[in-house]
Order: sequence, then structure tokens, then C-alpha cells
Amino acid sequence: MTTRDLVLIALFAALTAALALFPPIALPLTGVPITAQSMGPMLAGAILGMRRGGLSQVLFLLLVMVGLPLLSGGRGGFGVFPGVTGGFLISWPIAAVVIGLLWRRLGSGIVGQVLAVAVGGIGVVYLIGTPWMAVVLGWSIDAGFAAMLPFLPGDIIKALLTVAIARGVARAYPLR
Repeated sequence: MTTRDLVLIALFAALTAALALFPPIALPLTGVPITAQSMGPMLAGAILGMRRGGLSQVLFLLLVMVGLPLLSGGRGGFGVFPGVTGGFLISWPIAAVVIGLLWRRLGSGIVGQVLAVAVGGIGVVYLIGTPWMAVVLGWSIDAGFAAMLPFLPGDIIKALLTVAIARGVARAYPLR
């Protein structure tokens, strides 16, 4: 681990925190807001790769866990993890790792990159976060996944933006 690695990990943890400044959009049924912050692990995995991207999200979650109000809406502390959004938060490092791994494996084509971000940033996040949310709310898993449908268009837009940003960063300042 070089100093550069540590700086990039800290930078992307800070970027994930900064994305909380966009106001959340609350949806009535689940208590899970639509936020820009879920783009943090997408960007981390696509730009930093699996190891540094995953570690940036672990660092971010550790900072949240110790009480820093870094989540959208100024939330923080250990108490957010057992709540309805806990599974989504815990999925972020895994999502960044999967995105970084797939980004490298699927090559430099835009289709492969979109697929990498969609599988990791949407698929992994939903597969971990939705059952967690359903259990917390006392819902069936099917009802949980149905409740996630309103989030899908925004997450697809975030995935496409992530690919555009990551491709631009790679051209201007290759980090891998």
C-alpha cells in the first residue's frame, strides 16, 4: 500500500460523503431515500479498481459507524446499520469490489463497463440491501424487490453517469 493508494482511498471516501450533500428524495413506503450517495461505490470501483475502491467504502462506513454524520440527511452512527438502509450500506464495499473486478475483466468497451457498474452498483446492492430492508420492515422478499422498482431508473442513470465520468478520468488521469 503506497501513500498514493492511501490518498486515493481517503479521497473516494470523502467523495462518497460529499455526495450526501444532494438532498435525499424520500419515498413513502420503505423509508429508503433516493440519494446521489449510492454513486460513491460505483465511482470508487470503476475508477480505483476493486482493492482501493472497496477499501474506500470500508473507510467511509467506519467513519459513519463512529458517528460522523456523513450519510444523506446528516445521519451517522452505529444505529443506522440495523435499520432499513443497513443492508444497502453494507453492500457498498462489495459493490465497489465487484465493479472493479468486472471493469477489468470486461475490457475497455463501453458496453462492458456499463455492465460492470450495473451488476455491481445495482445488482449487488439490491441483492444485499433489499432482503435486509424486507426483514426490517417485516415484508416478504418479493414485496421488498417490488418496492425497489421506483429506484431503478435513477440507479440506471447513476450507472451511466459513472461510466461517463470514469472514462473521462481514465483519459485525463489514469489511476490504474
